Amino acid sequence: MSSSKNSNNLVMNIITFPFMLIYTVFKSFLSGFKFLTVDLVSSGVSNARISAETAVKNAQYKKEDEFERNRKADKRQIKESKVRYSAKYIDKLEQEQKKLIEDLKVSGSVRNPEAVMYQATVRDKSGRFSTEVIAGLSKSDVNAFLVNEGYEVFQIKTSRFINMMYGRSNITNRQMKVKDLLFWLTQLSTYLKAGITLTNSVKILGEQLGRKNKNRKRAFQSIVYQLTLGEDFSVALEKQGKMFPGLLINMIKAAEASGTLEETLDDMADYYTEIDKTRKQMISAIMYPAIISIFAIGVVIFILVYVIPQFTDIYKQSDLKISGLTAFIIGASNFLKNNWFYIILVIAIIVIVFAFLYKKVKAFRIYVQKALMHMPVVKNLIIYNEMTIFTKTFASLLKNNVFITDSMDILVKITNNEIYKDIMFQTIDNISKGESISESFKNHWAIPDVAYHMIVTGESTGELAHMMQKVSEYYQEQHRNLVTNLKNFIEPVLICTLAFVVGAIILAVMGPMFGLYDSIK
Repeated sequence: MSSSKNSNNLVMNIITFPFMLIYTVFKSFLSGFKFLTVDLVSSGVSNARISAETAVKNAQYKKEDEFERNRKADKRQIKESKVRYSAKYIDKLEQEQKKLIEDLKVSGSVRNPEAVMYQATVRDKSGRFSTEVIAGLSKSDVNAFLVNEGYEVFQIKTSRFINMMYGRSNITNRQMKVKDLLFWLTQLSTYLKAGITLTNSVKILGEQLGRKNKNRKRAFQSIVYQLTLGEDFSVALEKQGKMFPGLLINMIKAAEASGTLEETLDDMADYYTEIDKTRKQMISAIMYPAIISIFAIGVVIFILVYVIPQFTDIYKQSDLKISGLTAFIIGASNFLKNNWFYIILVIAIIVIVFAFLYKKVKAFRIYVQKALMHMPVVKNLIIYNEMTIFTKTFASLLKNNVFITDSMDILVKITNNEIYKDIMFQTIDNISKGESISESFKNHWAIPDVAYHMIVTGESTGELAHMMQKVSEYYQEQHRNLVTNLKNFIEPVLICTLAFVVGAIILAVMGPMFGLYDSIK
């Protein structure tokens, strides 16, 4: 009797131990999964949104204080003791300075057809030597600009290498981050309203935003140089490569013609704030299910790799016959353990090939985008996002009196969706033929009927910009509601799916254990 009882206890312990192990692991994964997906992601998105709004609000409170602080900093810098350099180093620079003076008299004033990058060795008011890189038309122009900035110039040189490293096409010439762009726009508008000249305003902002970024500092310095030469502000921004968005440059170009630069800067700050909110909503909608899916796959892989082999050893020791779903689970576990390297390699190759084709092959990109835009829920997510960006941008362009053809060229560049690019190209063709803008939107599957009829109404009443703004507000709200509902729906569905898969695995591996218990009993 005692022997039978011990056997029963042994079998129960064999059955209970793995089950409790799986339960504990599953519970721990769900807790971490809940924290990282619901709490952490929601907190991150909320903080990111708040940070963008805070950047705009904080800029309004600084106003002239920033200018006053920079003026005091300049005074302190002048009072600093001069840095000591070796006599040999200074003598060498003085020799270079003599050569520069002779060069400026002979060929230094010859201007290039286009601006090239010059590297100059200078000494500031505190006696510190530094190297400045600036785009200019000639050595004489660059020298005059640096002297006007308070530098003593010792050497100015240029080469193909310097142009390659610091020119418009260099890899470090990246577009400004949204938070920096918002700060720049609001501060620039504030300085101009306070009566500070455009050149001095850009110079102050260059010192603020370029302290930790030399490429950005060079770009702002180049803008100041262009303004000093009498170039338009929009032209000076355009010469900085990808640093400033094309939309902003065209808006400023129109504002210069109408004399509404401060108002345009404020409008563009509001525009980029709203666009950034829409972008973050889109990222949140994609990231949330992606993170949940990754954790779900991680839980399943953990069970297959680390838990299932423990049951397999028990089956072998007990000579149990395995079939059906249990055999499939054990086979999947063995395949995963023995071929994990090849599985990762194949997945990596597929991802790389897909990314390459999507980026380089237009036909493939159109196919993928059409497929996504015909999937339930996903299609509305994409269409609402694209319609929000398109109509909001178009409204801003029309309000600032940018030509329709120029507006379409800008709209083509702000989207990566080939379907909407084709609509823009078709619109440009219709305009050239004398047809209405709304004609290219008529009966198109990617344009909702509400948007089409509102555009038609705007054209017929002469209030196209106002109607475009209304359309953008409507679809931004639709997009926000869809993202919220999607997040609320995906969480329980994916958790239930994960529980079902894990539960099926548990039942599959526990079935033979109950058979073993019955045979011993």
